[in-house]
Amino acid sequence: MIKYKSYEDYKETGITWLTMVPKHWEILRTDSVTVYIRNQINPDEIKSEFVFHYSIPAVQETGTGQYDLTEEVGSAKQLITKKSVLISKLNPRKATICIAEPKDEITICSSEFIAMEAKKCDLKYLFYLMNSEMNRQRLDAKVQSVTRSHQRVYPSDIYRFWTALPSTTEQQAIASFLDRETARIDALISKKERMIELLKEKRIALITQAVTKGLDPNVPMKDSGIEWLGEVPEHWDIKRLKYVSSCNDESLPETTDPDYEMLYVDISSVSRIEGITTKEEMSFEDAPSRARRRVRDGDTIVSTVRTYLRAIAPIENAEDNLIVSTGFAVLRPLSIFSGYLSLFLQSHFVVESIVARSVGVSYPAINASDIRDISITIPPLSEQHDIVDRIREATSQIGALQTKNKQSITLLREYRSSLIHHAVTGKIDLRDYDAQVQ
Repeated sequence: MIKYKSYEDYKETGITWLTMVPKHWEILRTDSVTVYIRNQINPDEIKSEFVFHYSIPAVQETGTGQYDLTEEVGSAKQLITKKSVLISKLNPRKATICIAEPKDEITICSSEFIAMEAKKCDLKYLFYLMNSEMNRQRLDAKVQSVTRSHQRVYPSDIYRFWTALPSTTEQQAIASFLDRETARIDALISKKERMIELLKEKRIALITQAVTKGLDPNVPMKDSGIEWLGEVPEHWDIKRLKYVSSCNDESLPETTDPDYEMLYVDISSVSRIEGITTKEEMSFEDAPSRARRRVRDGDTIVSTVRTYLRAIAPIENAEDNLIVSTGFAVLRPLSIFSGYLSLFLQSHFVVESIVARSVGVSYPAINASDIRDISITIPPLSEQHDIVDRIREATSQIGALQTKNKQSITLLREYRSSLIHHAVTGKIDLRDYDAQVQ
């Protein structure tokens, strides 16, 4: 492993957030080495059927743009004619940034991007400079709104700040180093993320196997008479959910005290794998009209809207004031063990059945009554407990592995950010890095 070295001589910059840089680096404003691009174009001026569009969501998700129908581009955009660095004016801490490259089709970007062309510096180095933690922190300090979803910076906040730059040759050496090292780190992160996905799939597979086939592979089986369920243990019963559980038993009345304090759970706050991830404190008066369903320990909540999110979770150790959205069906066990009911509702066939039965494209939904018509396997009560105990033990081990991989990803991302910062601020000397590698 190569040990990075420092430069021999450093100097004071006079810039509070940068302090010391290599002695031969220049102190200058970014507008002296870049060009701020403002080529606005309206959709009705575009004659081609398709455009290559750098939108904020596309860049956040993929790191680049995507092809869109021109007729679906709804507002004025910026025209991209040369390679540029795009920096989002929105939520600067999220570092929505990319290199935009003109395509054969008309290439545009969102007006929420600031587009900068390199004039006297290396474009890839400019990308890393703007993507450094140092600059994200500086931009974060300049946001013009306190609303989290609409924090913006002015173009001048990005275009006219002081920085230190090495020679173009040195910039290219730094950018080349960062290309290689960040690609290596990104590959490791991808492997860790893939492992987490595989562990999630394993968890669901274990649950599905246990609640449809049981724990004993040698037990006599019978045909369930249900296509997706297939054969089940011979001694198990099959009933519809509505015969073993109740639904939406308790709700807050409209006469509730306006000052009543609740912990509210919306659909976006529930994960099939992680359960309830967020509880928001609010008063009844300030709560949305959908904040009405009361829940108790042993209930299972199943989303009936936006079912593609697969928001299903057991209710455990519930606070007295825990309230969930009316977008959930709250299923309460009657003649079934609560832990087993929750596992069954998380199984692959049930979840996919709910998604498949949902109606609507952009906002798919299902009636709670349709969920309650789904058939459920009913092992003897003692066996339900055994299944829950075995699955909890197995999923606990899976959860530990997931946590370990998540921690590794966090460390890798921190290292990636640190490496970029040290490279573009001159903390490490990379001028002869290629020679060291060879």
